[in-house]
Order: sequence, then structure tokens, then C-alpha cells
Amino acid sequence: MRAPRRAAALLLLVAAGPSLTGCLSSFVVPGPEETTSPVVTPSEPSPPPSSPAPSPSPFAGTVTIRDFSFEPADFTLGPGAVVTVTNTGTTTHSLTAQDGTFDTGPIAPGATATLAGPTQPGAYSYLCSFHHFMRGILTVS
Repeated sequence: MRAPRRAAALLLLVAAGPSLTGCLSSFVVPGPEETTSPVVTPSEPSPPPSSPAPSPSPFAGTVTIRDFSFEPADFTLGPGAVVTVTNTGTTTHSLTAQDGTFDTGPIAPGATATLAGPTQPGAYSYLCSFHHFMRGILTVS
């Protein structure tokens, strides 16, 4: 009668096995031939560390000197922006702040000069140091 009991126990174990697996799995210790390696689940890559947003660089401006006038005469730039001044006239000119804040120095006919605009917001009157009737306003905002 031992064989029928074993068969019945085995049949019971096979039938109930799937429902008992979760309950008994924490109590089962693998034997030497049943070693398991840990399951490694790939994780999503972490986002790169955020860096502070770059500060906007000052936008540049261009002024052309034509026939004893600045084009444009009045213009607006960001603080510290670079201004390129091109003299297309037939005589030497300059773009010089009346308060001395900036000055291209003499610009020969056909030449170009650059200057760094003021860093403080405000309106700056300028003129040509050779021809005082040539005037304009550079606004920094």
C-alpha cells in the first residue's frame, strides 16, 4: 500500500504545485547543482546632469558710415555687445561716445572698426569726432 500512497501524494503535489510555488519558494534552498545567478534588469540610462542654461550672449550690431551719416543713427544693443562700424565714405570718420564711454578711433575710407558697447543699460549719444554734425544714439537694454 505504500506505492499507492506515494502515487497519490505525488499526484496531489503535481496538481497543487503551481498554487503552492509562491508560498513555498521562500522556503526552498537550492542544492549544489541548482545554483542561480541573480537576475539583472537593465535600468534606463539616467539623464545627464543638468547644467545651468547658458546666459544669452549680447547680440552684435553693425553701423555703416555713408556720405557723412550713420546708418542706422539710432540703434539698440545688449550690454557689452560688439559693434562693427564700416566706413564706406571718402573721408576718415569715427563713432565716439560724447561721454567717452566708447570710441572706434579714426576709421579710414573703406576700413572697418569694432568696439565693445557699454555694459550698463541706458542711452548713449555719440558723434563723429571729425564731423560733429554726424550724431546718433546707442541704446543699451
